[in-house]
This record gives sequence, structure tokens and C-alpha cells, in this order.
Amino acid sequence: MFTGIITDIGTIRSIEQRGDMRVVIACGYDMNGVAIGASIACSGVCLTVVDKGQDNDGGWFAVDVSGETIACTAQGQWEQGQRLNLERALKVGDELGGHIVTGHVDGVGTVTRWDAEGGSHRLEITVPPIIAPFVAAKGSVTIDGVSLTVNSVDDGGGVTSIGLNIIPHTSAVTTLGSYIPGRAVNLEIDVLARYLKRMEDLRSAA
Repeated sequence: MFTGIITDIGTIRSIEQRGDMRVVIACGYDMNGVAIGASIACSGVCLTVVDKGQDNDGGWFAVDVSGETIACTAQGQWEQGQRLNLERALKVGDELGGHIVTGHVDGVGTVTRWDAEGGSHRLEITVPPIIAPFVAAKGSVTIDGVSLTVNSVDDGGGVTSIGLNIIPHTSAVTTLGSYIPGRAVNLEIDVLARYLKRMEDLRSAA
């Protein structure tokens, strides 16, 4: 489990096809404190550390990314040089600063707007129909692993778009500050919304 509070930005060092895709990610973590088998969320995708090390360029860890994961996540994410939002797994007693995040991507959205608005930025993302019933104003959503509050939801024209306010701190410590229209992003809905929708569907079918 995670909270959606990013603790580092990693960079993909190398990619190797060996059945699954072996991805080596450079990071700022002290790898002495990261165990083989540990979970790290990489731009919202929960992955298992299968190798790790520390060299002159800093710390790094390796993960195996399956074809299913590649198919279900944002296009262009798994490329050499790509920057990833990183978060280590939540420990009992840690502060829950964001919201409960599982690290399972529910869908892929597309950035349609990234504009300065006051001292912050306005981020708008179109979400696929399967995600639309689970987003609501003032609710939580995870964008590329970042816990955010939905400011607005627009269902006009048969397309659902969500609006979010990105403060300067969030822009600086995540990859969000480099977004441009057209970028694909990983989406994870609030786990509470998932259960509420299931209850609603069962009630409607009764």
C-alpha cells in the first residue's frame, strides 16, 4: 500500500528484454535500506525490487515489468531516460499524508491542459469511460502515483474531464511540472469509490 506522496524522482537507466522487461531505475534512495522483494510504486505502478546497487552515479534498483503491465499503463513510460515518480511502500505507523493507494493502474488518461493559474497550475485530464463513474469533485485520484484532489468534473460532449490544481511544491517534487497536452498518464481511482460503485451496482440489480 502507498499514500500517493512522492519521495523521489527516478530515471530509467536501462531496459533489457528477457521474457519480461528488466528495467533499471536510478534513484536517490539509500539502497542499504531497500530489501530485495520490496515494493516501490513507479509512477503509480507497484513493482517488486529484484536487484539493487549503489555506484558512482548513486543508487539504483531493478524491476521486472510484464507485458500485461506495459499494456495497461501509459504509453512511453517504459523508455530509457524516462523520469518516474517513486514512492516506497507504506509502513505501519507512517503518516498517511495523501490517501490509500494500491499501486494498481485502473486506466490511462490524457492531459488536455496545463496552464498557469494564480501561483499554481491548472491540470486537466480526459479519463476513459470506465473511470468516469469513480471520479467526483473533492474526491481523490492518483495521477502517475501522485495523490491529488479533484477540483472539477466535466461530462460534456460525452467525454469526462477532470480538473486539478497543482501547487508549486507538487510541480517541483514530482514529474507533473513537465507535463504538456497529449501526455498519457496512469490513473488509479480512490479505493473507497471502487467499493461504493460496487454496492450501487448490486443495489440497482436487486
